[in-house]
Amino acid sequence: MKSYEIENIEMRKVYSSTLKSMIDEDKRVFVLEADLAEAISTNLLSQTNSENYINCGIMEANMIGVASGLSLIGNIPFVHTFSPFVTRRDFDQIFLSGAYAKNNIKILGSDPGIYAQHNGGTHTSFEDIALMRTIPNATVMSISDTTMMKNILKQIKDLYGIHYLSAVRKGSYKIYNENENFDIGKGKVLREGKDITIIACGIMVVEALKAADILSKEGIEATVIDMFTIKPIDKELIIKYSKLTKGIVTAENHNIIGGLGSAVAEIVVENNPLPMRRVGVEDRFGQVGTLDFLQKEYKLTVEDIIKKVREIV
Repeated sequence: MKSYEIENIEMRKVYSSTLKSMIDEDKRVFVLEADLAEAISTNLLSQTNSENYINCGIMEANMIGVASGLSLIGNIPFVHTFSPFVTRRDFDQIFLSGAYAKNNIKILGSDPGIYAQHNGGTHTSFEDIALMRTIPNATVMSISDTTMMKNILKQIKDLYGIHYLSAVRKGSYKIYNENENFDIGKGKVLREGKDITIIACGIMVVEALKAADILSKEGIEATVIDMFTIKPIDKELIIKYSKLTKGIVTAENHNIIGGLGSAVAEIVVENNPLPMRRVGVEDRFGQVGTLDFLQKEYKLTVEDIIKKVREIV
């Protein structure tokens, strides 16, 4: 079975270094923080690129207002805070000042779901994707590794509108080589199999790949898709593999209500109904715990994916 390794560079380091390079090339790029600069490693930008760096303090809703103002005068604001604070707390501001006003804001919600760990239930967001999916014309993505993060940041810089990225801050598994390209709105087929299709996003992509390796030893061949863009979702790819395999299992670090599983189910039920199961958080609040504990507690493990596959195949 293939070994999947944690990357040497953290996601936050890639985020901050990519933003710095973009500011150096284009002074319209601004970085906005809600007093979490050290947490996401943008604190050095306050010294190297001070004219394009704004710490809005612990006033997340105001940060979206500032970003909207920057957009109105032709700038490209990138805003960050922990995922519940930039989605749940800021939803009205993103909806009205951002999307409804047709502004151009790039949003990173970090440490979604179980990655809140010791920050506990108040900092746990199992609903960020669901909330952002409901905003008209917003693009919603779940980032799998640092290669994807760097590539997507560079792409959305030149794409107008509301773009939401959900990603861990620290270690992530290495999935893609440095030359990989990502088409926003298109899923990435990482493995082909004739029996079952596993559609995953974010931290669950590697879990899906591990599950496929184990299933293969049992004679069950799984297609694994990294559906990193959840809105607009790759409708054609979902329909294609719904016809090629016996069923679909989705896997996400998110409530099964409103996230990837719901988005895939909407496509399946309207186009080619077939057996489907969802691996995700089953309508619960977050809690304090280690990553290993939380992954087992909320049934986001390799074993949970395999269990759902066996219910179909």
